[in-house]
Amino acid sequence: MDIVYIETTVVGNIAGRMHPNPDIASRQRITRDWWAKATKRYRIVTSRLTLDECGGGDPSAAAERLEILQGIPLLNVSSEAELLAELLIVRKAVPSTEPRDALHIATAATNGVQFIATWNFKHILNPHLQAQIAGTCREAGFVPPVICTPEQLKATEYDS
Repeated sequence: MDIVYIETTVVGNIAGRMHPNPDIASRQRITRDWWAKATKRYRIVTSRLTLDECGGGDPSAAAERLEILQGIPLLNVSSEAELLAELLIVRKAVPSTEPRDALHIATAATNGVQFIATWNFKHILNPHLQAQIAGTCREAGFVPPVICTPEQLKATEYDS
C-alpha cells in the first residue's frame, strides 16, 4: 500500500464550510471526494508540524482540522529530516522564508513516503522547483516523494 503524507493545505480543504470563491470550493470538493476513499486506498501519514499548523488560528476551525487528523500516524522528524530541510533551502529548492515547507518535504523523503498530497503550489508543488527538490533529495541519499494534489492522485488511482 502506497504511503501518502498529507500536509496542512489538504486538511484545510477537508475541514470547514465551503468557500464562496468557486475555484477554492472546487478544490474543497475534489479534496473531500478523494479523502472519502483515501484512507482505504493509501496509508495516510502526517507529522507533528502539520498538527501544529492545523492547530493555529480560529479555535473552532482548528478543532475541526485537528479532528480530521485524529488517528493518523505521525512520522518521525529526525535529525536527518532537519538536515535535508536545511539542504533544500541552501540549494534553493525551497525559499529560505519557508522552512516549514522544506521540513514537510524532508520528513516525507527521510521516512520513505511515496507521495506528498498538497495544494501548496507556491513552495511545495511549484513546477519550477520540482527538479531541484528531487535532485536535492537524491543528492542527500533519499528517494524523492512524488509531490501532487489530491486531484492528481484521484484521477490516476485506477491507472495502477
